[in-house]
Amino acid sequence: MEGGGNLEAAIEQLLNVEKQMRLAGDVAGTKKAVTDILQLCFEARAWKTLDDQIVLLSKRRGQLKQAVTAMVQQAMQYIDETPDLETRIELIKTLNNVSAGKIYVEIERARLIKKLAKIKEEQGLIAEAADLMQEIAVETFGAMAKTEKIAFILEQVRLCLDRQDFVRAQILSRKISPRVFDADTSKEKKKPKEGDNIVEEAPADIPSLLELKRIYYELMIRYYTHDNDYLEICRCYKAIYDIPSVKENPVQWTPVLRKICWYLVLSPHDPMQSSLLNSTLEDKNLSEIPNFRLLLKQLVTMEVIQWTSLWNAYKDEFENEKSMLGGNLGDKAAEDLRQRIIEHNILVVSKYYSRITLKRLAELLCLSIQEAEKHLSEMVVSKALVAKIDRPMGIVCFQTAKDSNDILNSWSMNLEKLLDLVEKSCHQIHKETMVHKAALKV
Repeated sequence: MEGGGNLEAAIEQLLNVEKQMRLAGDVAGTKKAVTDILQLCFEARAWKTLDDQIVLLSKRRGQLKQAVTAMVQQAMQYIDETPDLETRIELIKTLNNVSAGKIYVEIERARLIKKLAKIKEEQGLIAEAADLMQEIAVETFGAMAKTEKIAFILEQVRLCLDRQDFVRAQILSRKISPRVFDADTSKEKKKPKEGDNIVEEAPADIPSLLELKRIYYELMIRYYTHDNDYLEICRCYKAIYDIPSVKENPVQWTPVLRKICWYLVLSPHDPMQSSLLNSTLEDKNLSEIPNFRLLLKQLVTMEVIQWTSLWNAYKDEFENEKSMLGGNLGDKAAEDLRQRIIEHNILVVSKYYSRITLKRLAELLCLSIQEAEKHLSEMVVSKALVAKIDRPMGIVCFQTAKDSNDILNSWSMNLEKLLDLVEKSCHQIHKETMVHKAALKV
């Protein structure tokens, strides 16, 4: 039959066989007939006929699900064998139309969309590629492997970031819980019970869970860099640093630890930042980069930091960061670094002084009186500290405002103490009187 070279006749003959098998309900026979038709078209390199036969076979009355699945899987193997890009796109689109709306070939459709999106991206059509990928909600696919799902969603996030669509990138990234990367992959997989969905194995080109973890946090760093959210960027680098393959290799962990230190310094002062700062200082690896250990130590120590001497000491390190992992710290970072040092210094002053003149405060901060007042006001507004400025007198009061409940509680405590003292005094007077009376009787 193949030797005759008459493709049309061979296909016609196989179509009749397929019809008989389909009407008889013979699954194996129908699948074989369908795959044989596609194989004939492929061997003859008749790509247009192949597309037509896929559509024709999928639309035949009462077509079996298993036959459609086998046909789509068989045709997907031919995608990489296509002679040119136009034929490849046409075949992907044909398979895409056939698998649309069919749950039993949803995984195949997701893989087809991913291939088509990759082609669109290579052509420079990033917006089209992102729109294509967003059509598929892989998180609802029960039979898809976990790593493949994560890789697919990460691809969606990456394309959104590439087209500067940060809102949608955040929405998509929330579909992945960071806890999924901490799952123990070494445990043996449980055998599925009867009636459970059988989860397919992930394709060979899908990265491992730990590699996906790194990709996820690198994408989140891109997202948070757009918002200049230094603390979140720092937490992302911390998660990358905790990956075993990174922690074992000094070439990999050194630039990551440097980034953690820089972003910790750039983060506004709050409990989370303090916790991360102390845990990073306890890291043994930090002793390998003493400059950064000293930098963090200065932030923890309750002493005023001289901005000019600090900047002169770390300016080269700061500018070298551009060539390190993750690129530069951003143009705004140097300005923010100065802001954080001023905030640290104001907090230090508030710890040692309850009242201080604005002039003296400005001297300690190495700023003009107007700048010192501006930074102090910003910190009070952001509730980083409690202070009041008496502008006519030029005095700053760092006294914590007491809650009305606290004031009432302190009053009641004072009253209790006073009554206790009165009671003790009465007792002592009564005792002395009794002793005195007894002495007189004798």
